[in-house]
Amino acid sequence: MRKLGILFMSVLMTLTFAACGGTEAGNTAPKSGSEKSAVKDNKTQTNSKTLVAYFSCTGNTKTLAETAAKAIGADIYEIAPEKPYTKEDLNYNDDNSRSSKENRDTKARPALKDKNANIASYDKIVLAYPIWWGKAPRILETFVESYDFSGKTIVAICTSGGSDIGSSADYLKSLSKGSADWKGGKLFSPSASADEIKSWWKSLGLDK
Repeated sequence: MRKLGILFMSVLMTLTFAACGGTEAGNTAPKSGSEKSAVKDNKTQTNSKTLVAYFSCTGNTKTLAETAAKAIGADIYEIAPEKPYTKEDLNYNDDNSRSSKENRDTKARPALKDKNANIASYDKIVLAYPIWWGKAPRILETFVESYDFSGKTIVAICTSGGSDIGSSADYLKSLSKGSADWKGGKLFSPSASADEIKSWWKSLGLDK
């Protein structure tokens, strides 16, 4: 009887530890597929039909893009380079810096980190970028040449240390694929308010 009692206790303890182990394993299970895809898609997930796609190195255009997305109720997507720009790359006073060389080379097309912008899901696209040497950085050219914008309404917003938006959006339009309705763009301060952006958006008739 004593042996049977010991055997019974051993079995009971084994089952108890197994149950605890199963609970621990459940707590450390991989993330769900939806959580993974949200990170991979590189954008906020809403039911919006408007996308703010931005490129930013110093954070100024990112700040503007985030404010704009909230102001007009848009999703947001980062146009990220495959090879991030360093401080040295952005030295405009160095003719041999990466940005200087790209500016001089009209065929330069910096590679994108990904091409996950689901352009087909949106009706309106806002392109947000800094002005470099009076025009959009070459990576914006890579971006507009990588997607079909047929049937979309596109508008540009920019930040700059001194230049205006100029003809930067018109040049991007000449490179874009598909027939899109390009609206007049605008230069904003990185600290532009949501009300300021919303008012401009409404003036274009895009709030409907």
